[in-house]
Amino acid sequence: MLALKRLVTILVMVYLLLALLFIFSPATRDTFASAFNLSGPEGLATFYNTLFIVGAVLLALHLITENMDSALLRRETTALNGKINELKAKLYDQQIDQRERDFQQRAATTAVPVTPVATTPGATTIYQSGPVTPAPAAAGTATSSHDVEHPTFPQSDPGLMNAPVQHPNTIIPPSPAGNPDNRSSL
Repeated sequence: MLALKRLVTILVMVYLLLALLFIFSPATRDTFASAFNLSGPEGLATFYNTLFIVGAVLLALHLITENMDSALLRRETTALNGKINELKAKLYDQQIDQRERDFQQRAATTAVPVTPVATTPGATTIYQSGPVTPAPAAAGTATSSHDVEHPTFPQSDPGLMNAPVQHPNTIIPPSPAGNPDNRSSL
């Protein structure tokens, strides 16, 4: 198809050059017409009619070959786009399968029993994954449910002033010792 298209394009270019030569050079036209015994007004009219018919045939051939080539290219592009979409779908499926396998492997390697850390009555129970080693308690004190290094609430936020329990916020004054529920007497 490509060879036919190139051949027709070359013929159209040659025809265009000859037509321009005949139009702009009357001496060349007369010489060419006399070579084919087309002299006189009737011969010149026949020459132009022949030139017109040859041009129309070449134009039709050119249009047909261009449309056929365009249709073949569109068909090929559609087939290639279908293959690209199919490969994308396979890649997506493989990525999903890989993520599921990674997730299952991660879940299998990090599956450790969850045990409560603090079980003091009335205290909030904090859960931690993995083995729990209790902190040594001082004589006469109960185990604290607060983890000073990693508080559960309020969480550390650079915009908040979170202070550990051992160092209370100095902006708020402590309550007087005589009133344990912080209510003023009326």
